[in-house]
Amino acid sequence: MSLSYWDIGIVVTYVVGVLVLGFYLSKRSSKNLESYFLSGNKLSWYYLGLSNASGMFDISGTMWAVGILFIYGLKSAWLPWIWPVWNQVFVFVYLAIWMRRSNVMTGAEWITFRFGDGKGAKLSHIIIVVFAVVSVLGFIAYFFEGIGKYCTSILPWDLAFDLLGYRVSSASGYALLICGLTSLYTVKGGMHSVVATEVMQFVIMTVACFGVGYVAYTMVGSGQIDAALPDGWKQLFFGWELNLDWSNTAFPQVDNKIKSDGFDLFGGLFVLMVLKGVFASIAGPVPSYDMQRVLAARTPTEAAKMSFLTICVLFVPRYIMIVGFAVLSIVYLGPELASMGNNIDFESLLPMAIGKFLPVGLKGVVLAGFLAAFMGTFAAFVNSAPAYIVNDIYKKYINPGAPDKKLVRLSIVSSLVLVMVGIVFGFNAGSLNTLILWLSSALYGGYVAANVLKWIWWRFTGNGYFWGMLFGLIASTVKLFFFPDYVDIFVFPIIFVFSLLGCIVGTFSEPLPNRQQVKIFYKQTRPWGFWGPIKKEVMEDDPDFVPNMDFKRDSLNILVGTVWQMAQVVIPIYFMLRENTEMIVWCIVLILTSYLLKKYWWDHLEK
Repeated sequence: MSLSYWDIGIVVTYVVGVLVLGFYLSKRSSKNLESYFLSGNKLSWYYLGLSNASGMFDISGTMWAVGILFIYGLKSAWLPWIWPVWNQVFVFVYLAIWMRRSNVMTGAEWITFRFGDGKGAKLSHIIIVVFAVVSVLGFIAYFFEGIGKYCTSILPWDLAFDLLGYRVSSASGYALLICGLTSLYTVKGGMHSVVATEVMQFVIMTVACFGVGYVAYTMVGSGQIDAALPDGWKQLFFGWELNLDWSNTAFPQVDNKIKSDGFDLFGGLFVLMVLKGVFASIAGPVPSYDMQRVLAARTPTEAAKMSFLTICVLFVPRYIMIVGFAVLSIVYLGPELASMGNNIDFESLLPMAIGKFLPVGLKGVVLAGFLAAFMGTFAAFVNSAPAYIVNDIYKKYINPGAPDKKLVRLSIVSSLVLVMVGIVFGFNAGSLNTLILWLSSALYGGYVAANVLKWIWWRFTGNGYFWGMLFGLIASTVKLFFFPDYVDIFVFPIIFVFSLLGCIVGTFSEPLPNRQQVKIFYKQTRPWGFWGPIKKEVMEDDPDFVPNMDFKRDSLNILVGTVWQMAQVVIPIYFMLRENTEMIVWCIVLILTSYLLKKYWWDHLEK
């Protein structure tokens, strides 16, 4: 692809600006671990919310979203439920408040707060560190694969080179360069640098989204879209089977992709996504950047507002861009896609569309925006993982009296080591779709059971948590290496049951230890759930204690919030497709759900 000097200048200016800002803020993060990883709990919730939204606007996920919208049409709006995308609703409704009340630095430190001390608690503490590191390495590999594929399709230079007798491809060369630059400002500036650069990156990305939407809206008419699509593509709702047939269109090979994805039985897929999604959402955020933003908030109320803002600013601009690139690809990229034969690379649609349709200037903004999206998400993971190694392993077990400067230096070294190991995994990664499905279904399937029980069951122990997590990690790893051809979401129930078995066996292998710590956790966090004996003892000790009676209201807010979020996904899709009636209906739904959230959630926050 040819780039003008304007486009190259915009990209270079952005990269230099990010590095300068990161280094400028480095002094604020070098005081101690709290400053390095949580910014000393001094950042406002709206800064953290914009930062969190930027961290979720990753380039690999956007490339995947463009591809699935092309293939599945409006029904692709349901596929992000495989994560599930509405886990943020559970977070802002109640989990952010519960997590922030702990006053800890990491998810592993939270485990100690929950289970106390002792063998089982220490084992559970170690296993969550292992899970955090494994998941971060998986995501680094996922980002490495995505940014390399994106850059080779967009940028004109060949960065292939030989290293120790091994030929490094141009895609890997680009990925190494950009990962290296991102790691540089991240490890230097810590959380202050990450949040500040992510806010700037979010602004750039939002401008790029609306720019792409404008180009697509003016270039593509509704008649052109209808002529290229199969029946049912514009239908949001579905039956047991997908019933989407591309054989009579210009892209009959799309049917092969649907078959290879294993999503023909869309109704069954939806049931599993909801089942897995409810448990995964109750379990709470995995120990990564999302939890870190919650723990970095100044108060529990601000933690909830931060998570709410993340949804408010993320979906509309992102989906304007996604549907813009998808319709441009459907209408105008027929010859390029046909030349790929039966093996269309749907993950290349986005960079192909950027190269062919965007004018000078906007192309540079979009390129800088996607670099921003990648760098923001990558930086968030790179900043969050070392806390588990330094704070939860080195400081806790090896050198409790280590000075702050040494701990910060070790954090920098840990970040660099994790990046290098993740890049090695990235060299051996498959497609983005494979990584997404494994990370969201198999690996997280092993996380769910133990992390649901830790919130809602008084009898659950650190020993049960350890064995549940260990069984889940073993099951997801076996699935990855020995059963790679099975669709991950369909294997989720097996992994979940296997992990739940570990939880039950581990819990009842010993009496409840650290009962006093469990009471402290319950009184300070105030969760709802099955806490009968502990609740009774806490109320006997403190007659003024008021237990959490908000389960019904929280459940209502979750249902309303899920619909509210879905409206923000489909409104920009219907707008770009000129489906005005459906768009107006969903706008009314958005207004109504916003009112209900204001009345039954926002107005109760300070209480």
